[in-house]
Order: sequence, then structure tokens, then C-alpha cells
Amino acid sequence: MNMERARRAIVPAAAAAILCLAAAGVLAAHPQEAPAGTAGAASTHVPHGPQFAVPKPPFSPGIFPCSDCHKEIRPNPTRRELKDEHTDIVLNHAQGQRWCLDCHDTTNRDKLRLASGERIPHEESYRLCGQCHGDKYRDWKAGVHGKRSGMWNGEKQYLLCVHCHNPHDPAFKPLQPMPPPVRPENIK
Repeated sequence: MNMERARRAIVPAAAAAILCLAAAGVLAAHPQEAPAGTAGAASTHVPHGPQFAVPKPPFSPGIFPCSDCHKEIRPNPTRRELKDEHTDIVLNHAQGQRWCLDCHDTTNRDKLRLASGERIPHEESYRLCGQCHGDKYRDWKAGVHGKRSGMWNGEKQYLLCVHCHNPHDPAFKPLQPMPPPVRPENIK
């Protein structure tokens, strides 16, 4: 293939790829708007799309903020069985592959940590869960998975994953079935 023919094949493909990346928000008109690690990126902030209105996470009483206890404790990132504190937590979530500091930040225990190292508040825990459970995250954002309330074309409030799932043991527990509905004419 001669050089002119190669150029005619590559240029349209490259232009199409650039248009797709720009449409997906990976390339920005101004470099400071581009996500970190992409062409034209100038900052380390990675925009993650719209914020979702969520209620506060259901923390166990007396547990949060974690810094109340962890301010004086030197972090020990070694994977191990906890013997002094948090012994009531049973990690039944990809056991053998996951450990506390895979999700909780080592230095700021009041934050969660994404795989990228970005620290996020517990109110954005859906981003943490979505790293491994992408299909559930997609469905949650669309209102198909989990509970969402509000107007179909207006403000919405989403429940966090932890409102229905224990993050340390997330399998959905069986529910007692409700009785069948009663037809109005059969109500006495």
C-alpha cells in the first residue's frame, strides 16, 4: 500500500475516533475540562457526571465518623483478621480478594477510596460499588435497580446501594412473601 493510500485510510478513521471521544466527553474543547489521563488533560480531577440526590447512608450507630477513633490509630494496611475492633464485621464480599482498605481510605477513614486513588464521600458510594458492579450501576442510574423517588422529568432521589445491601455481606437476603391482593368485592 503506498503512502497516499494509507493516509486516505487513516485520516478518516482518526477523525471518526476523535469525534467519538469528544461526544463521549473524553476529549474537551479546553484542556482543563478533559478528564485526567486523557488527551488534553491538564488537571487530575476526573469528572464523573451528574451528582445524584441521595439520603445519608445508614451508618451503624456510634461508628461514623470513623476519625473519632482512627485519629490516633496508625494505619496498618496489612491484610489480616481483625482481632481488636470491628470483629462483628464479617466480610462476605469477594472474600480472599477484598479487604477493608480496598474500599476505605487508609489515611482518611471518613472517606472511601476508588481504584484510581480518588477519595470520595460515603454519599457517593455508588461510584465505588459501580467499579465492580457496572451493570447494576448503569441500571441504578436509569432507575431500574434500587429505589428512586421523584418526578420522571424532574428532581429525583436515589437510595444508595447500602440502603438495601450490607456492603460487607451484600447478597440480598430472602424476603417473606406478602399475601396476595384481595379483590375489593371480597373485602368483608
